[in-house]
Amino acid sequence: MDNEANNEVKPAHFIRKVIADDVAAGTHGGKVLTRFPPEPNGYLHIGHAKSICLNFSMAEEFGGACNLRFDDTNPEKEEDEYIESIKADVEWLGFQWQEPVHFASDYFDQLHAWAIHLIEQGKAYVCHLSADEAREYRGTLTEPGKNSPHRERSVEENLQLFEQMKDGTLAEGECVLRAKIDMAAPNINLRDPIIYRIRHVEHHQTGDKWKIYPTYDFTHGQSDAIEGITHSICTLEFEDHRPLYDWFIENLPVPSTPRQYEFARLNINYTVTSKRKLKQLVDEGHVSGWNDPRMPTISGLRRRGYTPVALRQFCEMIGVTRSESVVDVGMLEYAIRDDLDKNAPRAMCVLDPLKLVITNYEEGREESLSAPGHPNRDDLPERELPFGREVYIDRADFREEANKKYKRLVLGKEVRLRNAYVVRADEVVKDEAGNITEVHCSYDADTLGKNPADGRKVKGVIHWVAVHNCCDVQVRLYDRLFSVENPEADKDKSFVDFINPDSLKVLEHCKAEVSLGRAAIEQGYQFEREGYFCLDSDSSDEQLIFNRTIGLRDSWAKQEQQGQ
Repeated sequence: MDNEANNEVKPAHFIRKVIADDVAAGTHGGKVLTRFPPEPNGYLHIGHAKSICLNFSMAEEFGGACNLRFDDTNPEKEEDEYIESIKADVEWLGFQWQEPVHFASDYFDQLHAWAIHLIEQGKAYVCHLSADEAREYRGTLTEPGKNSPHRERSVEENLQLFEQMKDGTLAEGECVLRAKIDMAAPNINLRDPIIYRIRHVEHHQTGDKWKIYPTYDFTHGQSDAIEGITHSICTLEFEDHRPLYDWFIENLPVPSTPRQYEFARLNINYTVTSKRKLKQLVDEGHVSGWNDPRMPTISGLRRRGYTPVALRQFCEMIGVTRSESVVDVGMLEYAIRDDLDKNAPRAMCVLDPLKLVITNYEEGREESLSAPGHPNRDDLPERELPFGREVYIDRADFREEANKKYKRLVLGKEVRLRNAYVVRADEVVKDEAGNITEVHCSYDADTLGKNPADGRKVKGVIHWVAVHNCCDVQVRLYDRLFSVENPEADKDKSFVDFINPDSLKVLEHCKAEVSLGRAAIEQGYQFEREGYFCLDSDSSDEQLIFNRTIGLRDSWAKQEQQGQ
């Protein structure tokens, strides 16, 4: 890290304090090694971004490292596609894991050996209770469980049965290996939890070597111990699992003794972050894929035009606490507006083109005007704006009649074309149906870069592009995917019933200034007076496609104030 980064004042939170105190006390030899352990069963979402930023930034801040470890203990749902997408997301956010990439499956041999160790110590047994029987024996939050009738099997019998499980001679669901802890424990996670299940499926890393797979609870802490993780940071739903995490660490000959710390997960309104529900959106065709720009996945946000800077800033803004709360999605939208306002080059794009003919501008004449790349960034080059007798303006920027509050072009009134001349609307041309097809104007040739000489006040400014030299583009207007704050609140309806019907509008044959013909994929722009947009990955030389990242202002806040 550079000195500026080191000297930056960091917001206080309890995880930072825990690590700072450990480093100061020399705990773990003063070393910091965290890990990010996603399951490769889907794409990462905005909630994972918070965990990524926390784990990697804490390691970075204290001169340590962070491991990327895939928790691949459920082969039926895991795919290489998800592994590659997760790696790409982490790197895009600006972080780098300590090589090599780790997999829980790297430790399957050691975990199997430790399962045998527990059996030999009389602390694990093979249980043949069915799933329904196991639930009955488990008890409730207010009643203790009952010991399985198989709990007192001999070590020899358990070893023999576990070997049969491993060899694949027993059917899926026929039995499981359970830790022998305490069926009367107040914490249900300690009531003889399952540590191995039979699964006759191939694994994307280990092939058909295994017919049994360890559970997450049995894998997680031991993987941390093998890697020498110093601070195992996870979300609050794992707090009740921590006693089990510690029990395994205490009862196995592990090489190190990591400790688990929990923080509140990110809950955000107008959003769902359940991987199962996100997969449902994809599988049922409500969205075009995991990276649909309406999805809360990191790849979806990236395709929509969100930046790593904005996501990292958002994660800093919401902080790290142990209190569950719901974050307003407006905070995320503020973060991207703030970043793009400061950094996005400016451009003009007419979304609903209406031809404006400047009748007193010489036919065949063309000139090149200029405009700043950004009003506050001298490092961004100026843009060249072709100008001629005919330009496109937005249809919403012209009215035949309007009151004084309307600051755009009105028949008989004047307006300035942005970075160009003052024009006056003189007459309109309509088709047989009465629709306006052209507006005929006259321009004041002495108003380029200055006000009219006679002191006339021109209050309105509208954007435009030249008819003779512009780009024909498709624009996709994205909005929030759901129309209500909590799509999962109504128990009588599915969350998909609350999909916003206006979450995507596709506009064809929009007209953009020529500078946008050189746009790069994911490059963000402010379309002046319209919002922030980026070039979509579906674009080609034949068809440029721009996605709306976010509007210039929060239109939802106004709707909510009005009770809509």
